[in-house]
Amino acid sequence: MMSALPTTGYHYADYALALVALWLVFGCVRMWRERRASGRHDRAMEGDAEPPSLHPVINAETCVGCGACTHACPEGDILGMIGGKARLLEPAACIGHGACRAACPVGAIDLVFGTARRGVDIPLVSPNFESNVPGLYIAGELGGMGLVANAIEQGRQAIDAIARRVAVKQGLAKPGVYDVVIVGGGPAGISASLAAKQKGLSYLTLEQDQLGGTVAHYPRRKLVMTRSAHLPLYGRVRLKRVRKERLLALWRDVIDKTGVAIQQGVRVEAIVPEGLVFEVTTSAGAASARSILLATGRRGSPRKLGVPGEELAKVVYRLDTPQQYRGQHVLVVGGGDTALETATELADHSVKSLTLSYRGNAFSRARPAIRQRFEAACHANAVNVLFDAHVRVIEAERVLIERADGIRAIPNDAVIVCAGGLLPTLMLEELGVSVERKFGTA
Repeated sequence: MMSALPTTGYHYADYALALVALWLVFGCVRMWRERRASGRHDRAMEGDAEPPSLHPVINAETCVGCGACTHACPEGDILGMIGGKARLLEPAACIGHGACRAACPVGAIDLVFGTARRGVDIPLVSPNFESNVPGLYIAGELGGMGLVANAIEQGRQAIDAIARRVAVKQGLAKPGVYDVVIVGGGPAGISASLAAKQKGLSYLTLEQDQLGGTVAHYPRRKLVMTRSAHLPLYGRVRLKRVRKERLLALWRDVIDKTGVAIQQGVRVEAIVPEGLVFEVTTSAGAASARSILLATGRRGSPRKLGVPGEELAKVVYRLDTPQQYRGQHVLVVGGGDTALETATELADHSVKSLTLSYRGNAFSRARPAIRQRFEAACHANAVNVLFDAHVRVIEAERVLIERADGIRAIPNDAVIVCAGGLLPTLMLEELGVSVERKFGTA
């Protein structure tokens, strides 16, 4: 028995040493992660990065440093731990998923729009997505929710509210008047159309471009973040991290299997309230509706440069097929995700020369993974990047670009402007929709 005592003591010592080793490893890993997170945060701040829309604000006093939010974010390392507290590391890459807030066990995270420095215009809507204009509803990206799954759910809920409104005013129905006109063929518009058909509402869905809305304008093979969602008449779709092509294929499959009707290539030119109905003028004719659902996204129309020569046929606002630019001098204008992805695509297709012009001094608005792919393309190919640059004149065979050292002319066959889109503010103003500019508030 006496010989067993030293052996037991040795076992306890072994356990203690193992625990100390594990603790040291854990501490080293934690220090490494915090150092990396701090570096990424500092680089983002140097680049003057700002969240594009809905994003988390973390209350450092309430945060207990559990790290649950950092693991819950489906975008990757958007959140990280610095000094034992959660921090937003990549503001420009946050898409407002909201999983971080749901994962926080102490309620230390709020989701807000805009920042103290940069406001975001958000139409004011009720919990059922009705604006201050009776009968006019807003869902999806236009209302500030860019995530595909959120847009799908908002489109469905808005139609639920419209169906209740129609039921209450059933005696006021008029022949030839739709229960609802849905403007937009993106996730919110598709979901709303499915819900309208499921509920037996008379509906008209109009998309000015092509099925998919904003996603259809993304460069080829762009990754789209989403999550599981339920589509009326179709069922649950489980898409976590998919490319643009797969998401657009899903929408086509939805249309084929449900028979829901969406008119593409029809632009809404005016919406005018007339008593109990809305008169809608489109590029394909006129329609009347008892309710309107705006699900257009925030692009509205592409943002233009406003320079001489922009009306030339060689100027476009998205990349369709990179092969068509083979052997040409190409200029890409912009510094966000779309601009960098467009340039990366073109770098792989034997263009004669490729220049990217950006008015900023760093690609702070682009997501880290996209920046990395672009930088790799720059190393492998001759991509000429011009920071603090402003396009001044577009001519038939060249473009004049102004920088601090003067104006330089570069040979050019094609210009692709990736400067984002304009919020359809004019239409909202004409309709009398109240819009609030939010500076870091919910």
